[in-house]
Amino acid sequence: MNRLLLAAHPAAYRSRHGDELLACLAEAYPGRSWPPPREVATLARAGVQLRARDAVEDTARPGWLDGVHMAALVLAALALVPYLQDVWHWALRIDPGAHAIGFDFAGWYPWAEGPGTATRLLPYGLLPLIALAALLRGRPWLALPAVGAMLYAGATLGSSQPFGEEGMRGPGYYGLGAPLTAGDLVLSGTLFAACAVLALCRGGRLRRYSPRWLVPVVLAMAVAGSLHITSVGPLFQRGQFVLEVAALLAAWAATAATGDHRWLIPVTAFAFVRTQAVVVHPDWLVQSLPGLVVLLLLIMPLPALAIAARRRQERALPG
Repeated sequence: MNRLLLAAHPAAYRSRHGDELLACLAEAYPGRSWPPPREVATLARAGVQLRARDAVEDTARPGWLDGVHMAALVLAALALVPYLQDVWHWALRIDPGAHAIGFDFAGWYPWAEGPGTATRLLPYGLLPLIALAALLRGRPWLALPAVGAMLYAGATLGSSQPFGEEGMRGPGYYGLGAPLTAGDLVLSGTLFAACAVLALCRGGRLRRYSPRWLVPVVLAMAVAGSLHITSVGPLFQRGQFVLEVAALLAAWAATAATGDHRWLIPVTAFAFVRTQAVVVHPDWLVQSLPGLVVLLLLIMPLPALAIAARRRQERALPG
């Protein structure tokens, strides 16, 4: 299990110091497959800082472009979250029964027509999944049509036959309680704008992430699909909240280590999309905190990252 901790570190560091680090952990904590939580947090933070320094030292692309790329990845993942179960059921032809997402009747199959619901050819969740996979490989021109289809589906919600008129209306849960639907065009519109900016730049300048980043996405689909865990379930909500907090802490650690502002871009996009959902639909908060508290928690990371960057830059100045 200790090897999982090495995944947070860059590949070059793992090849040079991986065996040494594993030996130190085995000596410090004999008989344990996993170090104490404090040691786990320290190693994870060190790995994030090393990756952040590598990203800043890479001059193949400007920092703002890297930030927009990360923002597009974050928004594509957010758009996919409420439909993890739906896509898994569609791919394996599993009848979700009473666990279907917002359908008029139980026992629904994605490729069959049922009473009161028009035939749906494809699940809506395929669109953000395609966009996420394309963006991971640095191909925004492939993500752009999928995000354009998301805009079309949202603008024609209730009459768009390719993705049906159900399964998109129920509010998806976004961590602290900012529910979004496919009909809310702010998320898809912001994602489309980010993909357009990336597509206008030369694709070769974008960072290409390993396809292994899709492994946790597939695992999340498998868990949500096999256990019928929907995005409005408390277990799903708590799990996503933990992941969001971890991502914000990673952005803070990267900013504090480098003094670079690129991680402020995805955090800003993340906060903007979710904040507008709370403001527009304050009554849609699902088992969450009061709206004002949610807004403060969404906005607070922005000045925190800016302050962390400024402090790092001040320390870097010659005395």
